[in-house]
Amino acid sequence: IDKLAAITMGKRQRGIRGPGGGGAKPAAEEAVKIAPNMSKLPRKKMYRARAHSNPLSDQIFDIPEDPNAVDWASLYPSFFPQADQAAPAAASEQPSTSGQGEQPLVRFADIGCGFGGLLIRLSPLYPDTLMVGMELRSKVSEYVKERIASLRLEHPGQYGNVSCVRTNAMKYLPHYFRKGQLTKMFFLFPDPHFKTANHRRRIINTTLVTEYAHLLAVGGMLYTITDVPELGEWMRSKLDTHPLFERVSDEELESDPAAGLLTQASEEGQKVARNQGSTHRAVYRRLASPRPLEANPEKLASRR
Repeated sequence: IDKLAAITMGKRQRGIRGPGGGGAKPAAEEAVKIAPNMSKLPRKKMYRARAHSNPLSDQIFDIPEDPNAVDWASLYPSFFPQADQAAPAAASEQPSTSGQGEQPLVRFADIGCGFGGLLIRLSPLYPDTLMVGMELRSKVSEYVKERIASLRLEHPGQYGNVSCVRTNAMKYLPHYFRKGQLTKMFFLFPDPHFKTANHRRRIINTTLVTEYAHLLAVGGMLYTITDVPELGEWMRSKLDTHPLFERVSDEELESDPAAGLLTQASEEGQKVARNQGSTHRAVYRRLASPRPLEANPEKLASRR
């Protein structure tokens, strides 16, 4: 009897289950419990990265030759039937419409999307609109991709319209988008690059604003927000003095769902709110034709 008790006790200590006994559960049973957890959101601490990256430095990642070379079907599989994946869209200077037989195009671009907070909030508001986040930091872009993949598993049929690519938006936007393709561009809490010598690294500058005007459709919106007063003034000055953009009034923005998300949708915006900081928002509309620069009151005031 003592020998039998010792054998039974040894089995329990080693995790071997006897008839009606305790011990460890079989591996298959444990796998059933672990499998559902695979769709849990990734943890940010596993994707640590610097707060900012130098956009003028050379980094290694894939760059499409032109917008037709981008494999959008792999990023938005639910929007691209399998039959269409083998045939790339025909080249065109103008964005395709929503006619039958034409592939959908990305319409929203979050430049420097960070951890993807804005994209996740925009997705259910515009479920039929494809939107992409563009992020230069490798680990951060991987986090956003994993986050979106997990959300798609947890919420079948949702978040299929958002994705993320790693790229340098200061250099390669025309490799992804055609003329007049985008209807919304977002620049949330960009790197201020405080040193005067580094101002050329700022994502809003005279040259790039012209490029954004080229990519935005007439009536398209460009959203900016920052918690740095000097940077806010800088971005407004570059956009106010560009003939193809006009500033949208705060009254008009009250009916714009996207504008209401700028302050707290992103992780950086939430951080500013926790610290009770102030933000500086400015939204602009792409004009059909250049406006007279002399009609700009801020420019007239600066000349006096």
